[in-house]
This record gives sequence, C-alpha cells and structure tokens, in this order.
Amino acid sequence: MENREPLKPYLLAFPGPLRDRLVAAVLSGEKVSTTGLLAEYEAEREELPPVGERSALIDSDGREVAVVELTEVRVLPLGSVGLQHVLDEGEGHTSVAEWRAGHEAFWHSEEMREALDDPEFTVDDDTMVVAECFRVVERLV
Repeated sequence: MENREPLKPYLLAFPGPLRDRLVAAVLSGEKVSTTGLLAEYEAEREELPPVGERSALIDSDGREVAVVELTEVRVLPLGSVGLQHVLDEGEGHTSVAEWRAGHEAFWHSEEMREALDDPEFTVDDDTMVVAECFRVVERLV
C-alpha cells in the first residue's frame, strides 16, 4: 500500500454482523449504493459529502478495507426511493417494501435512536434520506 493522505471513514451500519455483511457486499461488487438518514448528518453537524469524495471503508474491527469514491449523492423523501437504488444496495431485497422494512427496523433500533439522541425517532414517507452511490477505487485487504 502506498502512502496517502488519511481518508475520512466510510461507515456502514454499526460494528457487528450487519456491517460485516455490508462491507463484504461492497468488496464483492454487489453493493454500490447506500441510504442514510439526513437526521444523522444533522445530529453530527456534518455536511453532506460531495460527489467525487474518497473515503476509507471501515470494517467491524476498525480496519480500512477499501477506498470508495462517491459517484452520486441525493437527498430525497424516503417514500421516493426507487427499486433501482434498492437493488444497487446489494442486500438481496427484491422490492422497495422489503428494503424499507429492513431499513425501518435498523432506523428504529435502540442503537440508532441513541445515536440520534431521540428515543422516539421514527421514519415515514416524508423522512428525508441521503441516497449515495459509490464505487470501489482501491481494495486495501
């Protein structure tokens, strides 16, 4: 590995089995998109990443496993997420409803509510999400 500037971490889910599955899907090429809550960015007072930004994909052990580059960043209502984005997430969902049920379970989890500092947090069709598309530009493992 050549010397490079430190990259911002690219985190999928929380450390554990879900993150491990998502990182594996990225490394296999199945996962080329992800969806997060705009509320996460607001809670962390973080700006949305620009297209072209490169980040280090982090596994559950905290290791940098790949460099990813954002190819698209869209903010839209949850109810507007389409099937192609769902399929590009590479998690095996075959319908928007199935994808949404899985994501709602995650977003309504105790961990996410704690991260947002909102024990009652819920999503609906109008909840704003950040849909990101990316590509792996370098594998580090």
